[in-house]
Amino acid sequence: MSERSTTRGFASRPGDAESWIKASDTPSRSVNDAIAFTARLTIDVTPALRGRIKVAAFQRGVTVADMLRELLAREFPADAGEPS
Repeated sequence: MSERSTTRGFASRPGDAESWIKASDTPSRSVNDAIAFTARLTIDVTPALRGRIKVAAFQRGVTVADMLRELLAREFPADAGEPS
C-alpha cells in the first residue's frame, strides 16, 4: 500500500528529450497591449449567414475571427478621447 505508482502524471516529460529541449527554443509571440486584453463576443446568426461568413473568410485567406475584428474596427473606430 505504501508503494508509489509507476504511472506518470500529466506533467511528465516526453520520451524524446531532444525535441523537448528544442521546443523551448521557439520564440514566444509578441503580443501588443490591445490584443493582450481581449474579450469574447457571442452573437446569434442563422446557419446560412454563418456559412457565408466562413466562405468569405476562406476566400480572403483569413480566419473568421480576424475578418470580423477588422470589420468591427472599421465600423467602430476608436474616438480620440477613448483608450485604444
